[in-house]
Amino acid sequence: MTLLADRSVEEALDLLATRPLVVLTGAGLSTDSGIPDYRGPGAPARAPMTYQEFVATPQAQQRYWARSHLGWQRMGRARPNPGHHALAALDPGLLITQNVDGLHEAAGSRSLVALHGRVADVVCLSCRTTSSRAALEAELDALNPGWLERHGWVESRPDGDVDLDDTDDFVVPRCPCGGPLKPDVVFFGENVPADRVARCYAAVEALGPDGALLVAGSSLTVMSGLRFVRRAASGGTPIVIVNRGLTRGDPLAAYKLEVGCSEFLTELADRG
Repeated sequence: MTLLADRSVEEALDLLATRPLVVLTGAGLSTDSGIPDYRGPGAPARAPMTYQEFVATPQAQQRYWARSHLGWQRMGRARPNPGHHALAALDPGLLITQNVDGLHEAAGSRSLVALHGRVADVVCLSCRTTSSRAALEAELDALNPGWLERHGWVESRPDGDVDLDDTDDFVVPRCPCGGPLKPDVVFFGENVPADRVARCYAAVEALGPDGALLVAGSSLTVMSGLRFVRRAASGGTPIVIVNRGLTRGDPLAAYKLEVGCSEFLTELADRG
């Protein structure tokens, strides 16, 4: 395999194949499934809607759902790629994902923390009832006939929405209680639930010097993921980062590898 032409790749694979693992994944893992990433090489700069913006006005919620309804037609049809299947086969002690696309679950990963939630779920901000995104999508279709046909060409974004400004005539349903609906994911400016963070910290701390933390497809730009890399480093746990482009965790890594996630993870699973 061409990956093995790089000595550091082979050394990293040898290290990971013999140790208990925690794996942290980011948007770069899902690019092979057709979902664009945030900060990979060639990714355009963008500013996702924050939680504060979303809750501020009905117009912001209208804009979000109009875009997200289009983006769901692509993200909702995405399928796990070889990297997702390799991680399901590896079955690490814990798989922490920053992704909201649900592809790890679809591939069969078991011990999993979806740090930022799942875009396939919807929550009411008033009564906190959760419901299926599929049911909401059917309602959005009925309320906005022809929307997909008129705007289906627009460019996708990594969090499941699209690049579209013409949203003034989009109709957004509300919860039966009258409250606003939001995808059950952690927006920028919103905190990850404390129980998820605690579970991840516990798994990372349990690794110690005899385990390893593998980061696949994350630039670690936000503290949401970087904190686990820092915690692993403080406990003497070796860290391997597989990501095209610089990451904030690079100075803490035993190996930083500029190779494809799918290829690397497939090779690692084959060694198991």
